[in-house]
Amino acid sequence: QVQLVESGGGLVQPGGSLRLSCAASRSIFNFLVMGWYRQTPGKQREFVASIPKSGSTAFADSAKDRFAISKDNTKNTVYLEMNRLKPNDTAVYYCNAVALGATYWGQGTQVTVSS
Repeated sequence: QVQLVESGGGLVQPGGSLRLSCAASRSIFNFLVMGWYRQTPGKQREFVASIPKSGSTAFADSAKDRFAISKDNTKNTVYLEMNRLKPNDTAVYYCNAVALGATYWGQGTQVTVSS
């Protein structure tokens, strides 16, 4: 079992930036992929970005050119750098980790983009 704890959410003005962090309770080195998803009330959770154990990162069209995903294996942490934020980026952001035979989710962190 592994716990994922997100942090870094909050209120930001349109055009601003935030960096979300996802700290894992154990080593993230062997996760097949880690990623970020987001959800707004009444809608399904949607993919934002992912970073595999090896290979290229992936982004939703809405996140391309504005968001970046990275990880620090020494800190067991995955980051989502969000720039040029828009009001429709407002959502609860969830961290996700995929291992062989298991998928883990964090509790989420609220991001609100508003003036």
